[in-house]
Amino acid sequence: MRSLALPSWMSGQNSRALAAPVLIIRMLAMMVLPLPPFLLDMFFSFNIALSIIVLLTSLYTVKPLDFMAFPSILLMSTMLRLSLNVASTRVVLTEGHTGPDAAGKVIEAFGHFLIGGNYTVGVVVFVILTIINFVVVTKGAGRIAEVGARFALDAMPGKQMAIDADLNAGLIGENEARSRRKEVSQEAEFYGAMDGASKYVRGDAIAGIIVTVVNILGGLYVGVVQHDMLFADAASNYMLLAIGDGLVAQIPSLVISTASGIVVSRVASDEDVGSQMIMQLFEKPQVMYISAAIVGGMGLIPGMPHIAFILLSAMLGGGAYLLSKRLSGEGAMAKTGAGPSGAVAVEGPPSVAVPEVEEATWQDIVPIDTLGLEVGYRLIPLVDQAQGGELLKRIKGIRKKFAQDIGFLAPSVHIRDNLEMRPSAYRILLKGVEIGGGEVFLGQFLAINPGMVTGTLQGAETIDPAFGLPAIWIDASQRDQAQSMGYTVVDAGTVVATHLNHLINTYASELLGRQEVQALLDHLQKEAPKLVENLVPDTITLPILQKILQNLLSEGVHIRDMRTIIETIAENADRTKDPTQLAEQIRIALGRSIVQQIFPTGDELPVITLDARLERLLLQALSTGGAENMAIEPGLADTIMIQTQQAAQQQEQMGYPAVLLVPGPLRPLLARFLRRAVPHLRVLSNNELPDSKTIRVTTVVGGQA
Repeated sequence: MRSLALPSWMSGQNSRALAAPVLIIRMLAMMVLPLPPFLLDMFFSFNIALSIIVLLTSLYTVKPLDFMAFPSILLMSTMLRLSLNVASTRVVLTEGHTGPDAAGKVIEAFGHFLIGGNYTVGVVVFVILTIINFVVVTKGAGRIAEVGARFALDAMPGKQMAIDADLNAGLIGENEARSRRKEVSQEAEFYGAMDGASKYVRGDAIAGIIVTVVNILGGLYVGVVQHDMLFADAASNYMLLAIGDGLVAQIPSLVISTASGIVVSRVASDEDVGSQMIMQLFEKPQVMYISAAIVGGMGLIPGMPHIAFILLSAMLGGGAYLLSKRLSGEGAMAKTGAGPSGAVAVEGPPSVAVPEVEEATWQDIVPIDTLGLEVGYRLIPLVDQAQGGELLKRIKGIRKKFAQDIGFLAPSVHIRDNLEMRPSAYRILLKGVEIGGGEVFLGQFLAINPGMVTGTLQGAETIDPAFGLPAIWIDASQRDQAQSMGYTVVDAGTVVATHLNHLINTYASELLGRQEVQALLDHLQKEAPKLVENLVPDTITLPILQKILQNLLSEGVHIRDMRTIIETIAENADRTKDPTQLAEQIRIALGRSIVQQIFPTGDELPVITLDARLERLLLQALSTGGAENMAIEPGLADTIMIQTQQAAQQQEQMGYPAVLLVPGPLRPLLARFLRRAVPHLRVLSNNELPDSKTIRVTTVVGGQA
């Protein structure tokens, strides 16, 4: 025997999903098909009940997003009222001559209740209700929704940046960050939808007036002309039906408009509207005492309703007394230390609640990010994926390329917005200290002058933050012209990414911490376990290995070939543990790679050398004082520095890299000495050059010394 089951489209979630399409179809049917009075009564009653449910739901809503369906409900209820107006108008005009109950008991009851035997009063009251709904409630709610939508959209990037900052700092997890981003997006969409839906309600109020006027005029014409009714009888029937029809539609409209204003005017809190009102209106006994005195004084004025004012004054005074007594009891409890277990008793004014201060813990110490990027608020779109920002992808690409070229994985870049900075400024931090920064402009392009341009451009002159070249900020319309003149044209995101990439490579030695060195060893051990097995700590300690690698990185030597580096350390560690000497031995072993890095093509190496007499003088000073105490006469030192700077500039003007070739013992000393004066100079030793390369001396330093 087979069990009978409902089709999947009729059960559970799917059946609820059919509610909206079914309601739309019914509303369309009401506009086209005639409805009997009984069905009109049912639909009008449903409309009133729906408006009450919406109002109560809005009152018990804690925050607007708890009632996200409200814009759609607002639209659907408006269309329902208009459909009922169309259906009732048909019945009123076709059956109104039969009596005031022609369109159902609901319309008749509302008409009798409002008109009360006086048609003029009924019309006036109906118009007043409509004006209140249209001019006050609906217009005010629409304005709040419009402003709320604008502020929600303006605050959206800042909120998303705050979420990313909390995520990068480890304060929240990925799931919570995704949930908060979704909430921020939904909030902006909600206020935007409310702004649009409120326009329907305003149109509904206007339509209500027009429909009522049409019902009155059309009814009088149909009753007098077509059914030969007396004018007084026609006016009695059709005005009652028209006013009742308008009222039975406008009251739910007014209720839902009030709910709309309540929802969009909510301020975020953990309480519903009723709790907020009671707590904030009646929490201060002083206010209630003063109000009781003022109301009581008004009751004593001759001609005033004494009983009403004095009774209300007594109620306010009694409520103030009970409230002050309750607060005094809570204050006494706080002074005596009574309270829940574990609470801290604090003496003080009874109406002031002093929060318990938590003890400081190690969790309060926030570690400093190794690498950080701070941006002004106008640059938030660069790092916001929701706004099409590509900088995050470029930073990922920078770290990937750095790992492939340099030989280890750089720390993550933590991005934050900083409202204290200029709106278009950014700065790059290394261990909390600024190492670079600049200012870029979204929507504009930076035209960099590489030194061979054929014209000038209109724009704001500046300096390329990465390499210090002259540049100009230009509009997008000048981009093609700038490229045709020989400028290198890049957008704002590329400027920041290039600057970050340059600084990461420049400070590579400081980015290599012990954690990164250990990760390098762990990675190498998977491929060559025997090579790493006895290295640390038997052969060399981890701090010395870190110092060796940092010495190599500080002079631009890549550490991708860890196998050669480890083998060289193992061969020479028995003779010395000095990081500088071991780094020199590694440079000799990596000589072919170092030269290939500087001179990618060609067998001829154009280099700068020292004068032979200067070489002998420096070697003699080195042998006399040693590497630690070697002293160079100040005048000679200045001459070496100035002539090396000039020689390096000549090399770069000829299109060659600035390379100084010196004897092996002098290389580490001259590299440290010249690093600050000529940062782009690479100092090589004769031992590092492969035999297959040919040397061509372009400049001699010290020839006049």
